[in-house]
Amino acid sequence: MNTSAAVLSPQLRDPAWLSRVFWIGAGLVLLAPALVLTEFKPWTLFEPETIKSTQRFLGDFFPPKVEGEFLLLVARECWRTVAIATAGMALALLVAIPLTLLSTSALSISALPGRMHAIPFVIRQAIRWLLIVLRSVPELVWALVFVRVVGLGPTAGVLAIALTYGGMLGKVYGEILESDESHATNTLLRNGAGRLQAFFYGLLPQSAAELTSYTVYRWECAIRSSAVLGFVGAGGLGQQMDNSMKMFQGAEVATMLIVFMLLVGLADYASSWLRRVLA
Repeated sequence: MNTSAAVLSPQLRDPAWLSRVFWIGAGLVLLAPALVLTEFKPWTLFEPETIKSTQRFLGDFFPPKVEGEFLLLVARECWRTVAIATAGMALALLVAIPLTLLSTSALSISALPGRMHAIPFVIRQAIRWLLIVLRSVPELVWALVFVRVVGLGPTAGVLAIALTYGGMLGKVYGEILESDESHATNTLLRNGAGRLQAFFYGLLPQSAAELTSYTVYRWECAIRSSAVLGFVGAGGLGQQMDNSMKMFQGAEVATMLIVFMLLVGLADYASSWLRRVLA
């Protein structure tokens, strides 16, 4: 009996059980005030009035609208959504690549002796702060700004994605380049090569696969973002969905949701294929 109890004892089976229980309890204690502050009350989902409202709301979605003219409209807006994401990513690359090259310390000639000079250090820090500013402002906020500046339409969405994703790409590109082996790059710089030559022949060959994979992943994310940006007037499928929701056309919304899920699935498949091909 004592042997069986000892075998089944949690203390003997898992010596770290007490610390795990402590940290789980501490996590719950820290989480509780956040739940109270956000007024998190999931039980309201099961109240009779909430269930009736949910049934009425979901009932408007069926059957989805499948008229030919409407499907053509959805297809056009779906293509526009992809175009917004792709154009935004292209501009984001134009923002990210120069800022990455200017902010990467691995390409600093003044740092070759061991310590970077003050002026290049200040310039690189200023560029890194610029990247922080660009990516810290969500693309939805940028879209609201540009809708006021350039008006409703895809232009606002393209510019919003370009700025936010430019900051994201620049930051991650810099981390990827600085985390790789820099011996070849330093050798090129010490022997008179320029920064671009050191980048193309030293850093890029060993980082190309990772840079490409992250870029394709961000393009996939941009497709999702471009649909959300439409709700603030930045064009694409999201704007059409917002119009249908305001007109209480649940069948149209259901069709667009189905199409958007298919679009995201196709983008995921395409990005996976591109990563395999370019790796």
